[in-house]
Amino acid sequence: MAPGETTLDLAGKQVAVRFLRNRRARRIILRLDQDPDGAENGVVVTLPGRTGIKEGLDLVREKADWVLARLDDLTPRVVFADGAVVPLSDVDHVIRHTSEKRGVVRLGIGEILVSGGTEHLARRVRDWFRAEASGRIRPLVCDKAAALGRTPGRITIRDTKSRWGSCSHDGNLPFCWRLVMAPASVLDYVVAHEVAHLVEHNHGPEFWRLARSLTEDMDGGRDWLKRHGERLHRIG
Repeated sequence: MAPGETTLDLAGKQVAVRFLRNRRARRIILRLDQDPDGAENGVVVTLPGRTGIKEGLDLVREKADWVLARLDDLTPRVVFADGAVVPLSDVDHVIRHTSEKRGVVRLGIGEILVSGGTEHLARRVRDWFRAEASGRIRPLVCDKAAALGRTPGRITIRDTKSRWGSCSHDGNLPFCWRLVMAPASVLDYVVAHEVAHLVEHNHGPEFWRLARSLTEDMDGGRDWLKRHGERLHRIG
């Protein structure tokens, strides 16, 4: 990190914090640091002359609810519409409406091609993402479960808000379809995490050993979701 910059974990979200020094300031001042594309929004903390960085961080933590709410307001929503840019495996694709009458969705080079009536475009794109997620997640679940000598229960694809995936005691595994927008390594990490619960229904040392054995970059996947996961929920 450059001097005067750090990141702070606020309710599981990594928030960039930048410090400025102003000898005329009489108190610590917080303001939002808005990035043009909304990807790296953060907080600027202005410190009076003799105030330490620790005091600034303490105030950010104290105002965490306010900070997170304001940052959420800054993150732009992306609606599924003609011309919208959306990620697939963390690669941007442009949604293009075509003049064909039949309502189908096709993947082109850097494009998601949608035909049929425009009034149904958003639903068709959403359904397509769900199907794409299912087609990628199911084989991963089966392969990783087989590596542990287990058989998964029902695998479902949903639009969950609080969890990217979960594993019930009877082995059912629901996943959020939005994972297909993240890098493939992130999706792989989430699947590995939940499949490991087929053996260990806890987060003890043996669970983490199993999860790590099922994916190549567990720490990277977890970190990516902390930093960027919220953005996926603002798409579509």
